[in-house]
Amino acid sequence: MIALPALDSLVRLCPPPADPPPSVDWARAEGVLGTPLPADYKQLVGTYGDGFFDETVALLTPDSTFARCNLLAQATEREGVLAGLWEVGEEKPSGLLEPGARILPWAYEEGAGAFLYWLVRPGQHPDEWTVLYNEGQGPLWEPHDTGCVALLLAVLTGTAETAYFGYLYEVLKPTRHSFATAEQFFGTSGRLDRRPLPTN
Repeated sequence: MIALPALDSLVRLCPPPADPPPSVDWARAEGVLGTPLPADYKQLVGTYGDGFFDETVALLTPDSTFARCNLLAQATEREGVLAGLWEVGEEKPSGLLEPGARILPWAYEEGAGAFLYWLVRPGQHPDEWTVLYNEGQGPLWEPHDTGCVALLLAVLTGTAETAYFGYLYEVLKPTRHSFATAEQFFGTSGRLDRRPLPTN
């Protein structure tokens, strides 16, 4: 797999865990989700695994043993949450008005209730998906025409064109960037049970 420049920059900025994360069964994960996933996301997961960048951006992975960081569990949960909001009249992002379009979460902002999603459009290659930030406590959606690694790098370096991540920018203001695994962040709480997740 070809290394991505943005990922190389992210690794230099924010060192990954010394022990590589376990390999992911991507075929199984993509089968459950019903779609291939972007190459930059797969490399991001293969480099870092589940966990938190600067105590703020939580990366979801398909095989996380923690419910809050498990991509498959969160995809199901967010689908239900958003469907409920849209049923009571909250406005959908414009991209979802296209027939067959849907969204998938890949990260969330700790403490804010906000999620980062991909806009999955029919016929569009996963590497071309738009990233959408949803503020979580309100109806606003912020689109980013970039991959997840490039956006994450921009968020951590403070160069992202975003109205959000106030806690990171205004409170934490890190001078050095860090990544904590989900195990380090949560300890032993919040683990999924070991029953297999549904396959559809």
